[in-house]
Amino acid sequence: MKKLCKDRSNKMICGVCAGIAEYFGIDPTVVRVIWALATLILALFVGIIAYIVCALILPDKSTIE
Repeated sequence: MKKLCKDRSNKMICGVCAGIAEYFGIDPTVVRVIWALATLILALFVGIIAYIVCALILPDKSTIE
């Protein structure tokens, strides 16, 4: 069973986008670009807060394995 978690081996900031990309089986760069565009289009504040919440809530990959 796949679990959503942060990927510290392919991280840029906290590994949230890398973890999401690994969960869905896509390139982390695609997730980062989508997250950045969504943050700029929707609201800068919402995207940053969502990233911080994900960084705090998602467990590290090393703690799950």
